[in-house]
Amino acid sequence: MWFKKLLRKFDIMAECRRYDLGFWQCPNSLFIVMGFLIIIAMLITYWIGIHFVEPEVVIAIVSVVTIILLVIGHSLVGSFARIAEANRMKTEFVSIVSHQLRTPLSALKWSLNLLLGNRLGELNEKQEEYLNIINNSGSKMIKLVNDLLNVSRIDQKRLNVQPEQFSIEKAIEEIVKELSSLAKAHNVKIVFKDSKNLPEVCADSDKIKMVIQNLIDNAIKYSKKEGGTVEVSADRDRENKKMIRIRVKDNGVGIPSMVQKRIFGKFFRGENLVKQKVEGTGLGLFIAKGIINLSGGKIGFRSREGEGSTFWFTLPISKKAKNKKQ
Repeated sequence: MWFKKLLRKFDIMAECRRYDLGFWQCPNSLFIVMGFLIIIAMLITYWIGIHFVEPEVVIAIVSVVTIILLVIGHSLVGSFARIAEANRMKTEFVSIVSHQLRTPLSALKWSLNLLLGNRLGELNEKQEEYLNIINNSGSKMIKLVNDLLNVSRIDQKRLNVQPEQFSIEKAIEEIVKELSSLAKAHNVKIVFKDSKNLPEVCADSDKIKMVIQNLIDNAIKYSKKEGGTVEVSADRDRENKKMIRIRVKDNGVGIPSMVQKRIFGKFFRGENLVKQKVEGTGLGLFIAKGIINLSGGKIGFRSREGEGSTFWFTLPISKKAKNKKQ
């Protein structure tokens, strides 16, 4: 078992296959080839230096090996350049398409609201049912488009945050109230444990609410189907008294240790999470990490498969709140 894990860990062609790159285009394989050539060149040079006294022979061998290494190095740099360019074009494409989709989707949502509000005439029960289905699908599409826009902005380092002073306790209470219906539908209980009289934090309140909503939403959906509990807490960070730490704990499926390092990646969803048949794009945690990093905080988690997960993040205490205390 451990041998298979070791082979999987050092499978240099895995990333090449993932990006559909040939052996001589893949940075991983070229790096290994270059390493072997350097070792071989050192051994050959050492052997020639011992057995031959003519320096011209040594110089010729070293020159040939150097040229070969330069050619491979050029291919390596070119591969990285092509990957970087492809990534840039992909990000720009996602941004442009998302912007183009946002306008018609918003218009569709506005028109549906007019119809469902009976502003253009009364609807029968069947018509209202179908319009609600369209409305829900439209809302999901708008959320997906907004997520894609946020991802492209994070990639391009263009995500704007507008720091302000606000109460993290009130923000959590608001989100818990909004998600109470979802929790009830999943037979999950949300418990909010807060330290009284916490100082206000300094961050973009709307984006922090997005992070809190995402973490609690995930905790609800991946909790145990029977009698699940989600615990939300906020208190001063023990390691850094200038920060507030928010935790979201569930008793759900947990995250396998083998995939934990990829949890904040784009479009990542673990196999055990997919088996839960929960809808999602795998963008929420990537966006959350980007927002928290821009807010001057940290984000992380602890998890064990089958025993649940605890996600946490920190936010800086507002300077005004510090001064008031002083």
